[in-house]
Amino acid sequence: MIKIILKKGRDESLLRFHPWVFSGAIAEVQGDPAEGDLVAVHSSNGNVLAYGHYQIGSIAVRVLSFDESALHPDYWETMLARALQVRIASGLHVIDGESSTNCYRLVHGEGDNLPGLIIDYYDGVCVMQAHSVGMFRAKKQISAALQKVYGDQLKAVYDKSSGTAPYKAGLELIDGYIYKKEGFKDDEQVVVENGHKFIVNWTEGQKTGFFLDQRDNRALVGSLSKGRNVLNLFCYTGGFSIYALASGALHVDSVDSSKKAMMMVDRNVEANGFEPSRHTSLCCDAIDYLKQAPEGKYDLMIVDPPAFAKHRGSLKNALRAYQRLNAAAISKVAPGGLVFTYSCSQVVDKEAFALAVFSAAAQCGRSVRILDRLNQPCDHSVNIYHPEGEYLKGLLLYVE
Repeated sequence: MIKIILKKGRDESLLRFHPWVFSGAIAEVQGDPAEGDLVAVHSSNGNVLAYGHYQIGSIAVRVLSFDESALHPDYWETMLARALQVRIASGLHVIDGESSTNCYRLVHGEGDNLPGLIIDYYDGVCVMQAHSVGMFRAKKQISAALQKVYGDQLKAVYDKSSGTAPYKAGLELIDGYIYKKEGFKDDEQVVVENGHKFIVNWTEGQKTGFFLDQRDNRALVGSLSKGRNVLNLFCYTGGFSIYALASGALHVDSVDSSKKAMMMVDRNVEANGFEPSRHTSLCCDAIDYLKQAPEGKYDLMIVDPPAFAKHRGSLKNALRAYQRLNAAAISKVAPGGLVFTYSCSQVVDKEAFALAVFSAAAQCGRSVRILDRLNQPCDHSVNIYHPEGEYLKGLLLYVE
């Protein structure tokens, strides 16, 4: 096996079980690894520290195990079974009986000790995204392991890595099914989340088809929506809107610039049997709509934009964008209103996001309280040795 030899004194992070080896920590590569190969990482004195996928870039190795388990032929089945057990323990996957939720994230990269791999589960359909060459090359093994772990419950495994795997690696990035149970023909299906119905299309939707990371926050919005006029900005397929309508919101306006997303919002409203007069779909730029919205029209707002910063080079511009967006929301919400505001940018930490929102509040001159600090749910778990995995942060504001 190809050996990666670290520089003297550069093994501290691996001894603390951090799952990345940076290229600057490497003294020598013994052999000629291809991207995605399984390699052994050694300390400067020759001790084996970890095994992982080799890749080209600042992160040179993504660690699969700190022992020899990554070499075992049952590795994928073992790791996926462990991930499923976490979802069973947290009540997301019910073995026997009915459940009010049948969709969740099965594998959340480093959070499940499988760096570079995302797998979302939609009532028997697993949609995977490989973020590394190693995981992409292992997709057939992963699919076979999923069939063993889920058994007859598994309907299909769909690979949607074309937008996530390294495009410079020369991979054949074509999305498609790796496995289909006999008789399975659908590219979308209705799933339930806390009893609410959502139509998920994994072939055409963003990411894997639905943003599962806002499940707990959607429930919180629902619990506070009764009797309120709600504005859901950057609504995508209307997750927050459905919860608000189900909980007795007077009216909900859903805003997104994507025509496909807005069509799915309308289908989700219909699937849940809500009176059409209580909901309006607005296909337009969310920021432009907020700027022209009358002051005081809404007493609950959801501000959940896409990531404004994908890398540290764009951090300053992103923080200014968060400030402007939140200033607009805080200035327009009715007195006594609530603003749920989020950032899913990994490079924007909690403190920086809170400071941007503070600056927005100060700019508006209104009295603002933080009622709650919000984050990602348990199936988007954070490895305690990899704090970088905590990416979703939010604030619940009360504005006087």
